[in-house]
Amino acid sequence: MPLKNFQYDALMRNYNQKQFLHKHEQDERIQKAEAEIPRLSEIRREIASLGLQKARFMLGASKEGDFDLTAQIQRLALERSRLLTQHGYPENYLELHYDCPLCKDTGFILTEEEDGPGKVEKCSCFRKAAVDLLYTQSNIRDILNTENFQHFSFDFYSPEFTDASSGMTALESAKKSVEKSWDFIQNFDHAKDNLLIYGDTGVGKTYLTHCIAKELLDRSYFVLCFTAFDLFDLLSKNTFQKDAESEDMASFIFECDLLIIDDLGTELTNSFISSQLFCCINERILNQKATIISTNLTMEDFLNTYSERTFSRVTSNYTMLKLVGNDIRIQKKLLGGKEKWHQHPQTL
Repeated sequence: MPLKNFQYDALMRNYNQKQFLHKHEQDERIQKAEAEIPRLSEIRREIASLGLQKARFMLGASKEGDFDLTAQIQRLALERSRLLTQHGYPENYLELHYDCPLCKDTGFILTEEEDGPGKVEKCSCFRKAAVDLLYTQSNIRDILNTENFQHFSFDFYSPEFTDASSGMTALESAKKSVEKSWDFIQNFDHAKDNLLIYGDTGVGKTYLTHCIAKELLDRSYFVLCFTAFDLFDLLSKNTFQKDAESEDMASFIFECDLLIIDDLGTELTNSFISSQLFCCINERILNQKATIISTNLTMEDFLNTYSERTFSRVTSNYTMLKLVGNDIRIQKKLLGGKEKWHQHPQTL
């Protein structure tokens, strides 16, 4: 996941601040504990002295005999732990604490390799911090604070409204779509699925994609959401202008864990757009990266608007979710802006 220099620098400054803060907190804990238990400061000095003695012996600068440094330090460490617990402190009270124990707040970990030295890789916390930074900069996190499953309501899907093509009511189709969405989320690690959410304007397609995005972001996945217009505008700039920012963002499109393309079909479609859509969809399928598409288009309109090969790739690799019903925005206006009681879909 490449980052622009200013983004990388911002993340590393945050890690440096964490290290400085935790070192300061450790110094304060040491000062407090040693003021209450003077023997702790003696143990700290003895451990330092033992290390110096061992180094002098190894360098041949000391006539004193050799000794087992590890055993001596373990003996003192046990005494220190016993003193701490006796005075009501946890055993690790004097140790340096970390937000991420995997990388120790450096952002990087050393992986083990069977046939050679390990490789330095970005820690999972760095990956999440990068996603948080990207979403903070794009302001989508504000949207997800309100558009999520906790605020999702089935009350806007009527059991009386029946879709002629499927024979399902609006409520039945909504419940089925939410159930399939949760399957998509829960199996995201190992089931390389994609979703096509389609239906008329205002039936909650974009809302449902935001609900899914929020759940996966909370699980530390790299999720990007674009309107179709913004996506193709970015790909166009990357193709014809080759500026650094569009190049970085274009790489995110192909590398992110989940790409959401919202309102497909509202953009001005031409041969370039059609080819870019196929390239994006096909590349992500080949790389086993999940994609969600929402569109107002019917399947017939989808086929007529884009190429047959694009339609074929989608229909053979995507789970189709159809939402039907009356425009929710109009329903909310008729309610005077007052939304009904929201029910969590997991309980339904």
